[in-house]
Amino acid sequence: MPQHDLEDDAMIKGVEYSTVDFAGRSAEAVEIEHCRFTGTRFTGTDLRRCVLSDVEFETTDFASVRTQDVSLLRSTARSSRFTGMSWSNGFFRDVTFDNCRSDSALFRYSKFRRVLFTGCNLRQADFQRAELRDVRFEDCDLEGAQFAHADMQNVRFEGCTLLDVGGAASLEGATVQGPGAMELALSLAREAGIVLEP
Repeated sequence: MPQHDLEDDAMIKGVEYSTVDFAGRSAEAVEIEHCRFTGTRFTGTDLRRCVLSDVEFETTDFASVRTQDVSLLRSTARSSRFTGMSWSNGFFRDVTFDNCRSDSALFRYSKFRRVLFTGCNLRQADFQRAELRDVRFEDCDLEGAQFAHADMQNVRFEGCTLLDVGGAASLEGATVQGPGAMELALSLAREAGIVLEP
């Protein structure tokens, strides 16, 4: 598949990849549209100035991927792995992450527009200085996640674990439903220097 390989300035449209290994690659200015990736490995890949739109990822491995100025638009990731991925200064619009493992993922300075995280492991994920607009977290594990200086509008957490969240005060304006509300209150108290005794 030389004409559909992951290389600089590639334009890939309407291709379905199954169990393909792109691990450790480096590519710049790639455009990927209307593609489907199943069981594909991007582990350790370095992507710069790329645009991925109308893409489906199924059981895809993005562990330790590094990106710079990469956009993900109108796309879905299901049962995929983003552990330790660095997607800083990225742009996400109309994206769904469904039952994905994204622990310790870095989303610093990224912009999220109409994004849904459902059933995801986001432990220790880093959203510092990210912009979140119309974002929902449903039944996600966000224990130890970092939101310092995040900018939020119309953000909702439903049935999520919010233990030891960092930068809890930056969740101002967000709506929290379920047991995470009490967990978030404890994080706010800790940041305010309040000692709670039984």
